[in-house]
Amino acid sequence: MSLTIANQLTILRLVLIPAIVILITYGYYPWALAVFLVAGITDALDGLFARIRNEQTRLGMLLDPAADKFLVISCLIVLSIPDSGLMVRIPPWIAILSISRDVAISLSVILFYLTLGYRFFPPSILGRATTIVHILMIFWVILGNAMGRRMPFTDIFLGVAVILVLASGLHYAYQLHQLVGSKEREAKLYGDQE
Repeated sequence: MSLTIANQLTILRLVLIPAIVILITYGYYPWALAVFLVAGITDALDGLFARIRNEQTRLGMLLDPAADKFLVISCLIVLSIPDSGLMVRIPPWIAILSISRDVAISLSVILFYLTLGYRFFPPSILGRATTIVHILMIFWVILGNAMGRRMPFTDIFLGVAVILVLASGLHYAYQLHQLVGSKEREAKLYGDQE
């Protein structure tokens, strides 16, 4: 099976993640910003190519959100480390809250797949919005470090990210609760018919 252009762009984004982390860690913030922008462009282009060329694949459906998660989580970690020499940092508690939400959702999906065989979990609009705000927030923080000053609206980005993390986490929990309820009703219905 040959890789589509969209999947190649997603793989490129995955390859760029360690470069971004290394550049931030060693204080090369303008370069980190440039590579982060390239990663963002690949994110926009992979979906565009998949739709235009009608090349949406199962691999792409798994790789694209995974690449976004790895990018966001890696940057949240490296941009929140105390005493790292960063002029502008993401508060560690925001990074922990965001990563905990992603881990909880991922573990829930795995458990649902293993126990119920349910494998389709489309991202919610709140989940997409959370990812977009995280990416904008990370861009803004790297930009602040590249400029050598705290940028205006940084606290707004941080606040909106926290609100969306909490809202999307609750929404996913509600969706999972609904799914469990429907599976239990389904099992009961089939059990009664036997």
